[in-house]
Amino acid sequence: MPVASILHADLDAFYASVEQRDDPSLSGRPVIVGTGVVLAASYEAKARGIYTTMNGRDAHRICPEAVVVAPRMDAYSKASKAVYEIFNDTAPVVEGISIDEAFLDVTGMEHIAGTPVEIAAALRQRVLAEAGLPISVGVARTKFLAKVASGASKPDGLLVVEPDRERAFLHPLPIQALWGVGKVTTARLNGIGIRTVGEVARTSQVRLAAEVGESSARHLLDLANGRDPRPVEPRERRKSIGAQSAFPRGSRDPAQVESLASALVDRTARRLREAGRACRTVSIGLRFGDFSRASRARTLPFPTDETETILTAVRELFDASAGEIAEKDLTLIGISLGNLEGADTVQMGLPLAEDGQNARADSSALDQAVDDVRARFGEDVIKRASMIDADQGVPVPTLPD
Repeated sequence: MPVASILHADLDAFYASVEQRDDPSLSGRPVIVGTGVVLAASYEAKARGIYTTMNGRDAHRICPEAVVVAPRMDAYSKASKAVYEIFNDTAPVVEGISIDEAFLDVTGMEHIAGTPVEIAAALRQRVLAEAGLPISVGVARTKFLAKVASGASKPDGLLVVEPDRERAFLHPLPIQALWGVGKVTTARLNGIGIRTVGEVARTSQVRLAAEVGESSARHLLDLANGRDPRPVEPRERRKSIGAQSAFPRGSRDPAQVESLASALVDRTARRLREAGRACRTVSIGLRFGDFSRASRARTLPFPTDETETILTAVRELFDASAGEIAEKDLTLIGISLGNLEGADTVQMGLPLAEDGQNARADSSALDQAVDDVRARFGEDVIKRASMIDADQGVPVPTLPD
């Protein structure tokens, strides 16, 4: 019989837990990370009805005694790196999902480190002892079941789903436990009387396909019946590099959009250079107060890693979106650099300067000088004039590029 040997490890209320770790006076108290919008909430705050993306004013009204702290992305990134070192020391194969969760495959490690359950228990102890953070772990035969198990074990728990208990564990759960089931699919399935995973498993593919389509029907039936053949695989190198920032609702004037776009471009272009890559495609993503989204992209005639070249393309994309931004409440801006190539493919894309020298040399030298200073003294030591005292939103840390 197959063995439950896949772990899904997920840090609990990650940002808030880092704040409680670093400030013991916050332990056991409701903590909200983020001022204008809630980026994260401790379990004490969640118990009071606080949730991620909630407006800060609403959060204060619901839980006035909550402690509100500004996000410290550098602290969260350092904590994530410390935890990933433990992950990589625990299992030979680690698949990073985000900065606070990963799959680990511990197949065949019984004679080296113990059973999967023992490995999971030791992992939780190490993360708490060495990183000072609580973590929940699910252990199962498949990635899907391991992730569901870790969620069910929260906060700060360990749950094992043995192969002979999979149906007993999975089938009573609501259909939202299945990957890919959101509000629309839930409403459609509820409309034909399907509310649990077990009811999905007992429904014919023909009936499901009539509601959600053929591909989704096969996907849901596979998961509901415990079929998930995907292996745990090391994360591939990024196909794109991006960043996004969220902020409270409220239309942004062009100067505010310019400021935030510049901050995001500075960050993504630096990451591009640090990864030794160049991009051919520049994209922007927008989210509005009514939860609608918009996106635009431009393909450059040459690969580049230069901040100013990328910023020029981004400005053009935002100019094309100016009407929509003016009409709606903008709540999130994202920048993505795609179609990546090695940095050695960067071409002489900037125009000639007045003295006949290619302007790219000056631009690259400036980028390198700024990168060096920021690496030595911190990200915020150098800012564009437009960003001083400007709303730069809240950046979201990511896994290494």
